Amino acid sequence: PYFSAKSSLACINQERITAFNGVPTMFIAMFNHPDYRKTDFSHMRTGIMAGAGCPPELMRRAAQPDEMNMRGIVSVYGQTESSPGSTMSAWTDPLDLRTNTVGYDFPHVECKIIDPETGEVLPEGSKGELVFTSLDKEAFPLLRYRTRDICVLSRKKCSCGRTLVKMTKPRGRTDDMLIIRGVNVFPSQIETVLIEQGYMANYQIVVDRVDNFDTIEVQVEMTQELFTDTVRGIAVRARELTEGLKSMLNINAKVTLLEPNSLPRSEGKAKRVIDKRKLHD
Repeated sequence: PYFSAKSSLACINQERITAFNGVPTMFIAMFNHPDYRKTDFSHMRTGIMAGAGCPPELMRRAAQPDEMNMRGIVSVYGQTESSPGSTMSAWTDPLDLRTNTVGYDFPHVECKIIDPETGEVLPEGSKGELVFTSLDKEAFPLLRYRTRDICVLSRKKCSCGRTLVKMTKPRGRTDDMLIIRGVNVFPSQIETVLIEQGYMANYQIVVDRVDNFDTIEVQVEMTQELFTDTVRGIAVRARELTEGLKSMLNINAKVTLLEPNSLPRSEGKAKRVIDKRKLHD
């Protein structure tokens, strides 16, 4: 099976569905589809956006009554090992909590933040690697399972008054961090910018070292809706993406926009990073 924005929008119309669950790129595909504005979302009330980094702006757009009308949209964080969720907010929580965090830990899960280098538990509010323990799982018990995801846990009271521990959205991974000219760069940061600007997150990062100077190039496929055959149009989009990446990464990255379906596909996990530097010679 595969996802089709056209079929999904038609289903929303025909079946008058009240909830839709999907990854961020599915929502983007529907937003960009010609049939989107012809779709009746009046019966929609909630949904789950998860499975990848979910930009708050994208979730807020889906929640708007004049957009997808998912007033109760939430996000879930989890991994296969936790079968499958670890944290989630309630659909009745304030929108800012639901879009800016992935909620609070499930009753059967204990979450902590550790220093990824030493394994030491860090104080509340510190940024570090998330580990969790499944307290009542019998078939696949987990003790201090290292997720490799970097985030922050906080008990700061939200606008709803709750002080349950809340988890920020993952801010990168300890196992895919690149150090470019002394700056820590995570592919998830680049993906966040792409999604915010309407790209489908089909991209590759090419890192090289020229005359002892690290370079980074982001090759991005344009969607059919964003693609234009005019040089000026492509230049404008490349400049906007370059500025967005600089704001996120604090370094300059070369942007190369490609035609749709021009990057190689793989059956397994996509290879996002090509590092040509000889760091261990």
